[in-house]
Amino acid sequence: MDLFVTSAICAALLALAVGAGWMGARPPNPHKGPRLVPWRFIMVTTVAVLLMMVVHLVNLLGFTTGQGR
Repeated sequence: MDLFVTSAICAALLALAVGAGWMGARPPNPHKGPRLVPWRFIMVTTVAVLLMMVVHLVNLLGFTTGQGR
């Protein structure tokens, strides 16, 4: 992936993580029933993938990550 695609994916993942965090932090409404979407799990998974994409973005910018074998 090139720099533009990686940056766009990072921005989309960040927006999804913020939105899922906001939805997961809302107080439950017992009149509407249980939540059917696991917002906190979506937030944690999105942040984990975002971390990998940020490492890829840093590598695309020319910095070496890892042990450099």
